[in-house]
Amino acid sequence: MGRSLILIFMLVAGLATAAYGQTDAPKGSEKPAVPPTQKSEEVAREGTMTIKQMDAIIKLLDKKAKSLRVGVWQFTIEKNTVIIVTDEKANRMRIMVPIRPAEGLTLEELQRISQANFDTALDSRYAIAQKLLWSVYIHPLSELYPRQFIKGIGQSVNLALSYGKTYNSGLLTYGGGDSRAILRRQLIDKLLKQGIPI
Repeated sequence: MGRSLILIFMLVAGLATAAYGQTDAPKGSEKPAVPPTQKSEEVAREGTMTIKQMDAIIKLLDKKAKSLRVGVWQFTIEKNTVIIVTDEKANRMRIMVPIRPAEGLTLEELQRISQANFDTALDSRYAIAQKLLWSVYIHPLSELYPRQFIKGIGQSVNLALSYGKTYNSGLLTYGGGDSRAILRRQLIDKLLKQGIPI
């Protein structure tokens, strides 16, 4: 599954980048990103994330991480392949972990995945694309803080690891749902310690 998986990653990365650049608004109706009285460089961002900072964190998490192109990485956490795709112009990023082929998923499994997306997946989500079931975390790029980024990786890997068992991202469980999962907080704590030098 190695070479074909990389090709699928590249296809998904290309599709994601292309999709970020699209807009539903008709031409001429776009509103300016900042008020006319405010210069664009003065817009305050919530977080601090840059491509360079993201690259440094990824290399702390996996020294063998590959940069497939600028803003796209592939690496391994807990024997799970992780792919990260960014688009600086659209200010978006996504973390993706392949879990299994989507073919053969039963109605019961699809229902369980949907239940987990409601209460135990939290910031990451199960999703289907390119004939695969994925764990996916999507967030504005520059609004991310390093700890959020690392937690996003941890949650996505946890969803892959817990598929078929607890369907849990490792953080809190929303009490209004159907799942009663065992929390997998250990991996997130481990990645935080590894990815943010003290």
